[in-house]
Amino acid sequence: MRIIGLETVQLEDFGNLVWVRVHTDEGLIGLGETFRNPEAVCAYIHETCAPRLIGEDPRARTRLAQALRFDVGNRFQGFPTRSIEIRGNSAVDIALWDLCGKIFDQSITTMLGGTVHESFRLYNTCANSNYNNKVRTGYDSQIYSRKTQAPQEITRHEDLLMQVYEPARLARELLDEGITAMKIWPFDVPARESGGRWITAEQMKEGLWVLEQIRDEVGDAMDILMEYHGLWTLPPALEIARATEEFGIFWQEDAVKLDNFDDLQRYAEVSRTRIAGSENLGTLPWYREMFARGTIDVANFDVAWTGGLTEAQRTSHMALAHDRTIAPHDCTGPVTLLANLQLMAAMPNALIAETVRSHLEGFYKEVMTDVPRVENGRIFPTSGPGLGAALNSDVMSRPDLRRRISGRACD
Repeated sequence: MRIIGLETVQLEDFGNLVWVRVHTDEGLIGLGETFRNPEAVCAYIHETCAPRLIGEDPRARTRLAQALRFDVGNRFQGFPTRSIEIRGNSAVDIALWDLCGKIFDQSITTMLGGTVHESFRLYNTCANSNYNNKVRTGYDSQIYSRKTQAPQEITRHEDLLMQVYEPARLARELLDEGITAMKIWPFDVPARESGGRWITAEQMKEGLWVLEQIRDEVGDAMDILMEYHGLWTLPPALEIARATEEFGIFWQEDAVKLDNFDDLQRYAEVSRTRIAGSENLGTLPWYREMFARGTIDVANFDVAWTGGLTEAQRTSHMALAHDRTIAPHDCTGPVTLLANLQLMAAMPNALIAETVRSHLEGFYKEVMTDVPRVENGRIFPTSGPGLGAALNSDVMSRPDLRRRISGRACD
């Protein structure tokens, strides 16, 4: 079997996502995904990845992953992540795993060693239906502040608005659905205003108000995961950590810039809460440094940003060797979630699955042949070969479809 073509698939409605399909001469197709800077990623895949992969045996996953990282002129050293090249490589790597599952008629979980977990507790990242799937200029995520008047009506699934204006309602709504963990970021606005250099007493109270509302409404029935997006310098990050601890925080995620190793170590020494990191800088060499320093308790790497499933498998094993857990990041696209669940099912140290209910119940269903089942706050991996799902036929006939093929397609 040989690779005959690489294809990129984009939809204008969800333009921040890039899907990659690897085609073979025996008619099988593997599906991968990445996101952000989509035009540059597509150019890299066709300019660099396709010439290296076409004609190769797709079953040689490890060799091909090494070739993309080191043999095509990149020669990455240190802690590379989120570059155009690494994103493109990640999408291709996920597609090769999916393809191999179809070749051998096995799930990715089986190829990783078999099922350890049948399902996982999930948490809801409190974003909204447009979060991360739209191309944006300037600051690349949506952000809201209570300094701006709330909309007259906040509809179900608009969790990004609810976490700012109606956090008690949000917590109750989630709990009524069986979801017992939620991730919020009530301190991002002051971080943006000060460049992360200070936080005022008023801003601290504003952020803590969200936590007070949640605890007053649902008590300790809801675990609260705090996200900071690496926006803070160390002194205010420590102030926030001390102030939030009384609310029983489940974890503190990316509180400081993740390449400030000494600051992160100091933060971990002072904080009494579990530390999660990092979707932003979560490659194997970075975790080697972080685990050695004792700074990270939960590895929440993003498979579509940090090297695909090949890098994720290695990182998971390193975490296991250090008696640490994994909770891969997905606040982006459906393929990333499918890959996460296949990986977690085979890993003894899988902790909790990240989901966005507006995505899972919204555009994921619009573009995929299947999505993971959710029951009583738990999520189940899809079954079937490879990822267990593919882009549905409607995607390939949509008017906003953009396809580019290097080599040949087999469908």
